Amino acid sequence: MGLLEQTLSQIQPLDLALATPAQARLDQLTKPRGSLGRLEDLAARYVLITGKARPRVDSKVLFVFCADHGVSAAGVSAYPREVTAQMVLNFLRGGAAITVLARQLDITVKVVDLGVDADFDPQSPGLIQSKIARGTANLAEGPAMSRAAALRAVEVGIALAEEVVRHGAQLLGVGEMGIGNSTAAAALLSAFSGIPPEELTGSGTGIDETTRHRKAEIICRALACNHPDPTDPLGVLAQLGGYEIAGIVGVCLAGAARRVPVVIDGFIATAGAWVACALRPEVKDYLIFAHLSAEQGHRRVLAALQVQPLLDLGMRLGEGSGAALGMSLVESAVRLFNEMATFAEAGVTNQD
Repeated sequence: MGLLEQTLSQIQPLDLALATPAQARLDQLTKPRGSLGRLEDLAARYVLITGKARPRVDSKVLFVFCADHGVSAAGVSAYPREVTAQMVLNFLRGGAAITVLARQLDITVKVVDLGVDADFDPQSPGLIQSKIARGTANLAEGPAMSRAAALRAVEVGIALAEEVVRHGAQLLGVGEMGIGNSTAAAALLSAFSGIPPEELTGSGTGIDETTRHRKAEIICRALACNHPDPTDPLGVLAQLGGYEIAGIVGVCLAGAARRVPVVIDGFIATAGAWVACALRPEVKDYLIFAHLSAEQGHRRVLAALQVQPLLDLGMRLGEGSGAALGMSLVESAVRLFNEMATFAEAGVTNQD
């Protein structure tokens, strides 16, 4: 049995046995019932995901998977392909938005090269080099990846997530970097959801309306030439995805198998999350969607998944920036659950 099959076999539905005691504790904390709103729901959900009556969030790890895309040659981005590699170096130097937020929020960032069209110093500190290829092929002309390459990328994501969980990670997050990857994400999400490409294709890195329409047409060509079959999620991922999106799929699956919540970033990370849910529907219960991206189509996709994001800040950067903020909210919810006094402990009169 391969790593993917083994991981899928370990994913189980949530055990709801802890729901009642978790809610009972929330109701006994020194506050009016329900007054912390969705933070209370988030704390109770964290209890159910982890299966622990008093879980903690002492270690947070966010993966930024990086890869290039053959479709970038079609002019679907406002930035050239070499920006992917340049941003990897920016991550490593700590100058990107995600690294600033991670420093503030005490999140460990793991930068992973799964398919960047560049050679990095083998001794680059902080870079996990798991390059499968120097980018994908053009998905508008045929499959972006071979099935074997897509599987390998998913399994890299699984292995990396399992490693950090073994070393104590209690909350995972996923982000990405790859010029052209909003095109791949829109193609994947259109294939799985049935939503037309024109409705899902956004401005990405800031393209104009004429380029956006061309981008939507390219996605239509990709769907027409690849004939994706949503009942074969790995096949669809290979045809339309990217190596970094496949890495996100792997983290989602590993988190669900190990009962560690995974916080999903924006539009592109949601594409990886959808693939993971298509492989095993139970995965969705282990995922926390951080924010509503300003990228066109994200609202439609989240509605189709029947999930509600934590934040709506008009962000569309990627990198895991929204996921980092979402992880901080999860930690706040769990700290409130664990550290607030109950009415009895505080000697405060309850409403009852």
